[in-house]
Amino acid sequence: MSLTKKKDNMVKLEVKNIKEIENEAEKQEFVKKCEERRDYLEKYFKNYGKDLLLEVIVNKSGKTYTVSASLNLKSKKILHTEEHKDILTATTRLFGEFLKEVKRQKELERKDYLYKRKR
Repeated sequence: MSLTKKKDNMVKLEVKNIKEIENEAEKQEFVKKCEERRDYLEKYFKNYGKDLLLEVIVNKSGKTYTVSASLNLKSKKILHTEEHKDILTATTRLFGEFLKEVKRQKELERKDYLYKRKR
């Protein structure tokens, strides 16, 4: 089952394997956190020249949740993964580190653009 958020947004959210989360309250909170991060990225990339896909994948093995997120930027695809027993803790950690990586890559793209523009 795939949950896809479709609007006229630059950043689209796609959550995969959400059925791995058994607790309904945790599932709703997880989707809410993903939506909040999508909204943040929408504002952050408002002048970006490409439509982006934020893909969040949940896997559960034993008692451990593995949550991974990916975002396809112009220069490369950013991917980050976190593991934890609690799905919400894993999600919070994931997006904390993931957003740092995305910001770093966007800044590198901006510097590269400015360097090439001067030539």
